[in-house]
Amino acid sequence: MANTSRGKPPLVADKRYSSGRRTSAAAGAKKTTKTTKAASKPAAKTRAKTGTKAAARRKAAPRRGGGGAGGGGIFGMFRRLIGGIFRLVWGFSWRMGMVIVLLIAAGIGYQYSQLPPMAALLDGRARGSVTLLDRSGKVFAWRGDQFGGVVTADTVSPYLKHAIIATEDKRFYHHFGVSPRGIASAVAINLREGRGPLSGHGGSTLSQQTAKLLCLGVPYDPSSGMSESEYETDCRQSTLWRKVKEAIYAMAMELKYSKDDILTIYMNRAFLGAGARGFEAASQRYFGKSASDISPAQAAMLAGLLVAPTRFAPTNNLTRAQNRAKVIVGLMEDQGYITHAQASQARAHPAELSEAAAARAGGYFADWVMDETPEFFGDKTTEDVIIKTTLDQRIQTSAEEAMKFVFQEKVSPGSKAQAAIVVMSPDGAVRAMVGGRKTRVSGVFNRATQAKRQTGSAFKPFIYATALDLGASPLDTVVDEPFCMTLPGSGKWCPQNYTHKFYGEVTLTEALKKSLNIPAVKTSEKYGRDKVRLVAREFGLDSDLAMGPALALGASESTLIDMTGAYAGILNGGSSVKPYGLIELRLLGDDTPVFGAAGGIGERVIRPEAAQQLVWMLSKAVSEGTGGRAKLPGWQVAGKTGTSQEARDAWFVGFTADYVTGVWMGYDDNTPLKGVTGSGLPAEIWHETMMRVQEGMEPKPLPMREPIAPTQPKTQAPASGGGGLGGAVDKLLRDIFGGGGGGRAPAPSER
Repeated sequence: MANTSRGKPPLVADKRYSSGRRTSAAAGAKKTTKTTKAASKPAAKTRAKTGTKAAARRKAAPRRGGGGAGGGGIFGMFRRLIGGIFRLVWGFSWRMGMVIVLLIAAGIGYQYSQLPPMAALLDGRARGSVTLLDRSGKVFAWRGDQFGGVVTADTVSPYLKHAIIATEDKRFYHHFGVSPRGIASAVAINLREGRGPLSGHGGSTLSQQTAKLLCLGVPYDPSSGMSESEYETDCRQSTLWRKVKEAIYAMAMELKYSKDDILTIYMNRAFLGAGARGFEAASQRYFGKSASDISPAQAAMLAGLLVAPTRFAPTNNLTRAQNRAKVIVGLMEDQGYITHAQASQARAHPAELSEAAAARAGGYFADWVMDETPEFFGDKTTEDVIIKTTLDQRIQTSAEEAMKFVFQEKVSPGSKAQAAIVVMSPDGAVRAMVGGRKTRVSGVFNRATQAKRQTGSAFKPFIYATALDLGASPLDTVVDEPFCMTLPGSGKWCPQNYTHKFYGEVTLTEALKKSLNIPAVKTSEKYGRDKVRLVAREFGLDSDLAMGPALALGASESTLIDMTGAYAGILNGGSSVKPYGLIELRLLGDDTPVFGAAGGIGERVIRPEAAQQLVWMLSKAVSEGTGGRAKLPGWQVAGKTGTSQEARDAWFVGFTADYVTGVWMGYDDNTPLKGVTGSGLPAEIWHETMMRVQEGMEPKPLPMREPIAPTQPKTQAPASGGGGLGGAVDKLLRDIFGGGGGGRAPAPSER
């Protein structure tokens, strides 16, 4: 075959190269041509045409960048750089993601292995509860953490179950413990409202909230040095790391328990205000019924507490709680849990508090009983305790209403004066207690039991109790006249009557009913202030009794409850009384009391005859003397007013045959009262209280003995007896051994 390549022109594509390279290429081509004889002319022509067209296109196209041979220019370099970075980041990210996933899985697995059986998580209280019952066995107050018993997602009212889900987590049955959609939505809302991404709305599921209630499985340890409130604050942290741990714990619970189990834990652990832990306790606390029996309106109110238990507690502000409940009712309707008719009914008839919850009776009384109860059964109990008390809720309401009426009607609106009331049976059983003008409170200063104030003339009955017990008669006389004593180290002391007048010779009864100071001092000095102090102490007035003659004028301090108890001793025939409020204490579920009452009637202090004569004298102080405003139509009343130095304290303590009531009035800072004495507002508060207490009761006579007037004129004591201390001793001996008859000769100091 002829060499068809001979004389073949060079390819057009070869012209791209430099002359040197072209020469080499041509030489190579010639050499190849000589050795290759299979090429044909048509193929050469086709290649020539194709090469010509490609060269033309390359020549026409603009050159990109200044890159070297085979490159894409600067943009190619940039693409290769970006691609390299992406491959590096992607490689790091998926590896890191796998590490994170493995860590989360390990965390979930660890928490799963640590989770106890569901039943062990239902009652996580660090302390127990105290339920207080009145004298009739009705609940009137709660203390500590109320539990109320276990409820489950199956046993509660379906309205309550649906209200919780509609309010807190409408996708509860559709997520795996964490809701990315909910978190993203909460973050967006927080940012839109100008807060941090984790501040405000949390986007937490019910499972995450349960994890928070369980404090990630870390129980409270009192020995840690952290208080319970500090522990709970730590459990409620909202840091990013805390949220991560809650999410892991929530997913572990989702693996360990069913959805209804998690809801059951939540319903039993949630704090719902007023010391209620769990929805059963809250339902009992606010509505007096089980959580299985509540209506849609009541369920909505309970679910509404979850966002802010203290703020929305109906015992704090019922209207606010009802308005919040209406929002929950709307959510339940929107999500199809209740019909439109049910929603309308719930809005038209919002939930109301039970009678006991609405009354909030005996806050001061409950505090006092708790203070008198051993701590391991009271404030620091780890058991659930039931305490039956002496409280009478009808009488408690009477005292509260009386206080409110007098201050509204007879005290200027801006007055800061305070008052306290104690109502007691003759055996010392406290039936009502008001420790201040604000009656629906607890955990505050109790002026009935904690305030020690000067008693003023309210102390005088114990001077005359001493005299009567030593043989004096209510009809014995003493001279009310200018009187002075020289006190060692103090000089001359000259007491004055409140009226700054002198009434001459008066009986002991007249001296008491007119509250005369000089006869009281003379009587105390005559029979011995040490004996007066002893009688007062045995009646229960044992707090820092004055040592000097001012003892007779009430210079000593006492609490209202002790003063009322001392007067109860006079009413019951002369025996001491220890005021008490606890009848019995038992543990929940046990019928046998742990212990019973620690108070009541004690030992005899004065003779029954002396007590009955003193009651008669005190009845005259009301019917004819300074206590006139305390009169009760149709009732025999005995009592005594008292006003301390500079009118810093005003008292009225008195009784009918059924009840002893004490009233104190004054300022917390000891500011003198203006125009107020014991015969004024305190007597009126007493009157208003007892009018309500005795309403509907049959009047009973007081246990009193009117003295018999002597049939013969009194004679001077025999001269051999002498005066002074010797005469007093002789007189005492005559009275003891019956030599004095019904009357006695006045001592020289009384003439």
